Amino acid sequence: MAGFGGGRKLPLNRFILVFLLCLVSCPILFAGDQIPQAAWHIAIGEPPPNPGGKKPSLPAEDIDDGFWQGAPVGGFGAGTFSRSYRGNFERWHVKAGVHKYENVPANQFAVFVQSEDGSAKAVALSTSKPLNGALSAWNWSYPAGAGEYAALYPKSWFAYDPAQIGVKLTVEQFSPLLPNNYKESSYPVALYNWYAENPSDKRVTVSLLFSWTNMVGWFRDRSSGFSTALSNQDKNRYVSEDLNGSNANGNALRGVVFDRIHSGAVRDEWDGQFVIATRDTPGFEVTYLTTFFPQGTGDEVWKPFSTDGRLPNASPALASSGEQLAGAIAVRFTLDPHEKKMVPMALSWDLPLIQFGGGRKWVRHYTKFFGAEGTNAWKIAREALKHDEEWSNAIDEWQKPYIEDESTPLWFRGQLFNEMYILADGGTVWAHELDGMGNPNHFSSKDVDTFGFLECFDYPYYGTSDVRFYGSFPLIRFWPEIEKQVMREYADTVQESNPQRYLWSWQARHEHRLVTMERKTAGAVPHDLGAPAEDPFVNVNQYNYQDVSNWRDLNSKFVLMVWRDYVYTGKKDLTFLHYAWNAVKAAMDHLRQYDTDGDGLIENGGFPDQTYDDWIATGESAYSGGLYLAALRATTEIALKVGDPNAASEYNALFRRAQVAYVTKLWNGKYFDYDTRGEYRSDIMAEQLAGQWYANLTGLGDLAPKRMRLSALKTVYDNNVMLFGNGEMGAVNGMGPKGEPLYQNPQVTEVWTGTTFGVASHMLTEGMRDEAFKTAEGVYNVVWRDRGYFFRTPEAYDEDGMYRASMYMRPGAIWSMEYAMELAKPEPVKRR
Repeated sequence: MAGFGGGRKLPLNRFILVFLLCLVSCPILFAGDQIPQAAWHIAIGEPPPNPGGKKPSLPAEDIDDGFWQGAPVGGFGAGTFSRSYRGNFERWHVKAGVHKYENVPANQFAVFVQSEDGSAKAVALSTSKPLNGALSAWNWSYPAGAGEYAALYPKSWFAYDPAQIGVKLTVEQFSPLLPNNYKESSYPVALYNWYAENPSDKRVTVSLLFSWTNMVGWFRDRSSGFSTALSNQDKNRYVSEDLNGSNANGNALRGVVFDRIHSGAVRDEWDGQFVIATRDTPGFEVTYLTTFFPQGTGDEVWKPFSTDGRLPNASPALASSGEQLAGAIAVRFTLDPHEKKMVPMALSWDLPLIQFGGGRKWVRHYTKFFGAEGTNAWKIAREALKHDEEWSNAIDEWQKPYIEDESTPLWFRGQLFNEMYILADGGTVWAHELDGMGNPNHFSSKDVDTFGFLECFDYPYYGTSDVRFYGSFPLIRFWPEIEKQVMREYADTVQESNPQRYLWSWQARHEHRLVTMERKTAGAVPHDLGAPAEDPFVNVNQYNYQDVSNWRDLNSKFVLMVWRDYVYTGKKDLTFLHYAWNAVKAAMDHLRQYDTDGDGLIENGGFPDQTYDDWIATGESAYSGGLYLAALRATTEIALKVGDPNAASEYNALFRRAQVAYVTKLWNGKYFDYDTRGEYRSDIMAEQLAGQWYANLTGLGDLAPKRMRLSALKTVYDNNVMLFGNGEMGAVNGMGPKGEPLYQNPQVTEVWTGTTFGVASHMLTEGMRDEAFKTAEGVYNVVWRDRGYFFRTPEAYDEDGMYRASMYMRPGAIWSMEYAMELAKPEPVKRR
């Protein structure tokens, strides 16, 4: 805790010295409540101007939680949850791969303010009252629209209206996700740094309350809420720890541990601890109540807190026998006129185990630093309260060059970071197997923890390869060792075979009969690394909507990601290339079977055999063919780097032949046709030059002549962008050759958020800067400005703005735009 303002008068020379020191130190001490201009803003508890929702045609079970979403907290693989911008803890991604959405009313903050004339007010800091009469004794009158919520992930803020509570109050919320950091970025902890300032000329007393429910045992199943939550043998206790071995200096940590009665280390994924804690320093008074009933009136909390800002310092020796238990802490202090103080609060959780549907157990990455007993939540909270300001400043320094780059639009600077939430919040796993390796052929995971996040919760597949081709750009930029480990995991799987047959869902639906397919063919890059309902990272390729062993884009994308990761980490990691080389060759050899006419260019198979899994391609196609050309170039370069000149010569010759076929068969004088033999042949595909996009970003050269690329991109801009949604919604996937809308399948009518960023990035690499930002801004308009898809950016939306597949992986492609802009910057002049 820190404070400034008030105090005795100083001699002039000492005043000047203190003033100069404050100029330097005060912005650092209290930088956490200064909300950056680039942060996304919305009034607390107010709905967006034109809220949308999921498409009416989608299955009832597809997720639509509404527009109240806020930035999540929690490190990579630690489990995450988020506090909505109306002030409730509602979204829970704690059990790996499972989405739960339910408000837990006793998980709350409240404030008490009393002026020196004796008038007092206490209010819960939420704009919505709990249902079913829970905590009815609490004051739930904080009005919607009073104050501002802001987010610049991994930080978010609530700035409350002083007129409502009597003080200027801001909370900075974050977890320590830090670039090139593989330790703190995994911590299961959230910090809530409260900044209270007295705007009046009278002294005021302030108290901040933090309450929490004992949720040990609540994350056992795959249900969407907590109706089946178990609260057996739960027990809360107060902990006070002096940090310097003596109570005399008053420097201590105090809080409540939410535990249960058990002995030894935990053995189940739902078992562990939660902690709420704060620092206790001179001038601050910490009080507590370890146990109250959150489904009752809450009077045992609210009556003392609303009277003088204190709790009764009680710790009943009570364990639960099925009923819920909650606890609370309060921090009370005084503010002189115009004085400002900071109160840090930490929320930590220690749930060290993961168990997937197949029964296999995993141990989370953060346990490398705290142990896997499930009894270390207090240690985690202590670490957080020791480093809270240090971590906050480190996040600010990381973000500063991006958010202060006035060469880019303000909306773009904020969205760059806010779209990164999915890296931690996407059902993310960062862990190792508890009982040894389930698949001994996955060599890369022997000594390094496995990492993966879901395509989305509606399509719950880990590390979906055709999608992470777009969504992994922030990983390679800021956590390159994680990104390369994922690609090593994929390399391990390429030559695997799983001949077990499964239903081919799409084909069976179209032919109205049972159609089966092989789960995994040797040489085919898997679509995914498995699903949480099965045995992920051990048994890959759970997706069965299409026959992905015969998809045309997955192998090319794998090769391009390997090359990209090498290039973007300084072109030095030859060990990485050597590790992937056999898999790269196998993947490229597998694709050759799809060149049936011998012209060097692969052909699509007359079914949706690429990431557009409802959009049929037949014969040579611009999308899959262009990716193949880029992959041939990347394979040539990789071969040279690993010392295989014969392979390099072979793949280069194949590229030359395929390049001629690509241009000859697909160029129509204005743009590249969608394919050569299908019903969509002349469609204008927004992503027709995806291969050239990656080639530009990674130095692979021209796949098609520059004049053709510029003409094709201008056609996309004029039609797919400007003729769709008044030019304000991004790039629709397909348009007719005369700019007419298409309706042959659902995907051709959609804007895909991540591919729109990819198209914009490609435009940047070709010098079309204005068109690029106009294209990308359409996604901002729909997601962040108008329709209320904050922190649940979907895969797609239609012209009505209705979405499909929220909380999606692909929008991470926005960081490819940053890479594209860097290509255009002149190289710094080297001084002799």
